[in-house]
Formats: sequence, structure tokens, C-alpha cells
Amino acid sequence: MALGLLYRIYERNLRGQLDNERLPKHIGVVLDGHRRYARASGLPSYTDSYRVGMSRFEDFLGWSNEFEIPAVTAWVLSKENLSRPAEELDPYFDVLIELFQRLPAQCAEYDMGIKFIGSLDLLPDRLVTAAKQAEESQPTGKRHLNIAMGYGGRQEIVDAARNLVSDLVAKGVDEDEIVNHIDDHSLAAHMYSAEIPDPDLLIRTSGESRLSGFLLWQSAYAEFVFVDVNWPAFRHVDFLRALRDFAGRQRRFGK
Repeated sequence: MALGLLYRIYERNLRGQLDNERLPKHIGVVLDGHRRYARASGLPSYTDSYRVGMSRFEDFLGWSNEFEIPAVTAWVLSKENLSRPAEELDPYFDVLIELFQRLPAQCAEYDMGIKFIGSLDLLPDRLVTAAKQAEESQPTGKRHLNIAMGYGGRQEIVDAARNLVSDLVAKGVDEDEIVNHIDDHSLAAHMYSAEIPDPDLLIRTSGESRLSGFLLWQSAYAEFVFVDVNWPAFRHVDFLRALRDFAGRQRRFGK
């Protein structure tokens, strides 16, 4: 009881330290540490930790909504993860499908459009179908939710370059002139989520101090917060601390 009271007081103090004018406009988050959480918590299967983690992700969307964060991009499955054995991946796919069935109602409440990014063609049909149904159920909103699935940052840049060149060819640009039309602005316009600003805060859980290619192009000037806890154990207070850390930094663009 006393610990719960202290926690609430600390949480309230953190809220009081936040300046709404200095909050991020776009948060990227890497949902890392499900399997480590299962082992540390003595859970009977990874499926249990996946379900806890996806419930925590829904909480995270609610926390972001409280502060009216305009955009969230969540990395739920990397391209490299697809090399894991089926006995690990299939339960995770099942839990993701359950999540995608719930998300449209929550995002409608938050006026949040859903978009999936990544190499969806590499994923099982049942998972892609559930993702597309969620996207079609809630395609637009004042705010944005991107879910990166089968995603790799290098692959996104490769896809952007290919799409840019294809567009230039389709417009009849001479092959000798194509190179003159390729710059950072034209490439940025062909990234998966070119319609929203680059993330200004990236959060990764589980104690890993690396991005592993997450939003590789877009994160050039983002602020990073690495959190020791595994994703299913990520708390509201951890979210508030990340916002406080971001708000307290002097952002520099270029150096």
C-alpha cells in the first residue's frame, strides 16, 4: 500500500515536470525483451509474455494519447526475426493477430489512423490478412500509428531508392538525368511513412543500447532513450521518464 502511494506521488511529480511544448511529436518504440521477460518471470511459455507485451503496447498507446502525441511507430517484428524457428514465431503471430483485431476500436477512440510498414510479402498470409483488415478498418485519423512488421531499416532505404528510380523512369526522365533527381529530399519522399515527420524520440527496452536499423534514415536527428526493463514490464513511470529526458535535452541538428 505504501509503495503504491509512493509510486503515484512520484508519477504525479514526473507529470508536473513535463512541459507540453517540449514533448515529442513522433515517438518510435522497439518492443524488445519478451522472451527474456518470460524466462525472468518463470512464465510457462513465450506466448504468455507476448500477450502481456501486446497489452502493454495498448497501454502505451493510451499513455501517448493522454499527451496527444501526434504519431507513434512501433517495431513489433524485424525482418531478421523471421529466421527464428516456427515454434517461436507461430505463437507470436497468433498474439499479433489478436492485437490487430482489437486495435481498430482503440485507435478509433484516439482518432488514430493505422498503417503497416515493412516487407509484408515475407509474412504468413493469416498475419497479413489481419493487418490489412485493421488498416482498412481505421485508415485515417488526426494522429498516426505505424506498425513496423517484417521491417528492416536498410531494406526501407533500398525500397525507397528503387521506387524513386521507377517513378522517374515512368515520368520519362532520361536515364542520363536520373542521377540529378536523386537527393535526400526525393529519397525521403519515398520512405514507408513519408507523410509524417521523422521521429524525434526513439525508445528501446530490454537494456539494448542499439537501434538495429530501426528507422535508420529517419532517426538521424532523433533523441534516444534506452530502458533497462523488458518490454512487458515497461511501466507508465518509464514512459514519463522518457518524456522528461527528451524534454530536458537541448536538441541539435547537424552536430
